[in-house]
Amino acid sequence: MTVSGASIKGNIKTLFPGYFAMVMATGIIATASAQQDLQWLADALFAVAAVAYLVLAVLLIARLVIARQALFTDITSHAKGFAFLTTVAATNVLGASAAIVHDRWDVAWAMWWFSLVLWVVFVYATLFAVVLKSPKPGLEKGINGTWFLLTVSTESIVVSGALLLPRHHSEVLAFGLLAGFLLGLVLYLIVMTMVFLRWTFMELSPTEADPPAWIAAGALAITVLAGSNLLLARGTSVRIDRLAPFLESVVVLAWATASFWFPLMMAIGVWRHLINRVPLRYHPSYWAMAFPLGMYGASTFRMRAAIELEPLGWLPQATLVFALTAWSVLFAGLGAQAVQALRRPAA
Repeated sequence: MTVSGASIKGNIKTLFPGYFAMVMATGIIATASAQQDLQWLADALFAVAAVAYLVLAVLLIARLVIARQALFTDITSHAKGFAFLTTVAATNVLGASAAIVHDRWDVAWAMWWFSLVLWVVFVYATLFAVVLKSPKPGLEKGINGTWFLLTVSTESIVVSGALLLPRHHSEVLAFGLLAGFLLGLVLYLIVMTMVFLRWTFMELSPTEADPPAWIAAGALAITVLAGSNLLLARGTSVRIDRLAPFLESVVVLAWATASFWFPLMMAIGVWRHLINRVPLRYHPSYWAMAFPLGMYGASTFRMRAAIELEPLGWLPQATLVFALTAWSVLFAGLGAQAVQALRRPAA
């Protein structure tokens, strides 16, 4: 049986807002593969990420056309609104991957500018709504791991911008990247305070401890990458060079905190699926688990170069193995879901 037109339309109307996390995860693992000189793997993963990005972009535009009200409802929602910031991070991760894997710096530059537009649109559309709209949900229903995408999206702009800075030298650009780096840190502190309060002082249901919680570690990992890229670009900017000791301190702090969070993230998964027996089924939100793993490895690789810490050379290699394993399981789950959808009788 083939999927009916009504079924396709229904899936577009309910498209998961954070599906671009698939591009984020695939793109950063492609970059991590290139860092380890696995060019064939980097090429293959980049191709998957590029195709996924184009397909998801078409689906998002289609949703805007045929389900404008549902899209607006999601964007202005406490629980779902910030998930749209995966579009920003995906755009920058894919752009940076194009530059690193295929030396397409022109593509990275164009996508960086496009990400700025997406950031302004999605950050303020959701932020205005959650601040001004009433009635408001309680903290236990309104806050979740997708709020960390405020930091992830902001730092993704810095990651790509710092890579591009040596080729588009400008003190204004350098200042903007430093400002973005610090803004991302402040946003993380705000969100982490609310999320940690939610985790520690309110009852946590196994069904709500979903994979976006992993973005708590991913947000810090991408902060490490952003700071490391800035440090490696210090020779092109006096402004960045003056702040190099401060940047190194923040990078080490972010890396240590990201490392600290991973055991808790794994413990939540064990508690959720093994102790409370929540079925482990494919859902697009699980890409938010693969992304932090890939980002942690890629950021550690760059940090090692930025602060000259050679003994950490083994860690990006080991992390790449775990990230690839998680990615492979998720990609197989996506394929199985697609096969089931094609076999399902049309309504």
